[in-house]
Amino acid sequence: MTQPALERFRTVAEYFEHEIASDQRYEYRDGQIIALAGGSARHSQIKVNTTVALGSRLRGTDCVTYDSDMRVRTASGTYAYPDISVVCGPVELTADPSETLANPSVVFEVLSPTTERYDRGDKFVHYRSIPSLCDYVLIEQRRVQVEHFHKDERGLWVLRDLIDLETVLELESIGVRIPLAEIYERVKLEGTSDALANQENEG
Repeated sequence: MTQPALERFRTVAEYFEHEIASDQRYEYRDGQIIALAGGSARHSQIKVNTTVALGSRLRGTDCVTYDSDMRVRTASGTYAYPDISVVCGPVELTADPSETLANPSVVFEVLSPTTERYDRGDKFVHYRSIPSLCDYVLIEQRRVQVEHFHKDERGLWVLRDLIDLETVLELESIGVRIPLAEIYERVKLEGTSDALANQENEG
């Protein structure tokens, strides 16, 4: 989630000065330094569920899972903090003043009302400029829906829209399959009185 940007055009050097001097995290895009706001309980639970699912499946492989503390630089010059990113093979860090990832294989964003338009639009355009990126996953927090964009062998991005808890998110690029039921475990969705896991266990 983000807060309004500072209006004056800022350089990348100014962005890192801002980042290093502050305890808060900022993103950088189009000459703007944008403060990141906190997320909801649902947002946090979905991130934790997905990170745990990835970690358990990638243990013993050459893939590494990072949470939202890892900054990513796109080839288009944007600096962002994805909710989750995965790298397989050697980790490539940029020469920036603070550790920044250059070669994610998969990026996850949990959608929020204030960011979903950007996450689906311009942010995805920036992420697509990263040569190593094979999968971009958007997770809706208000209802069961996962939008999985996969780059095929032609370099085209293909969407798979998942809307059922029994459906499986298949990330062939990293050899991982995650049922949506794991992603949404204990998540209280809109229109429900209890977390999903509690409802299913009692039913």
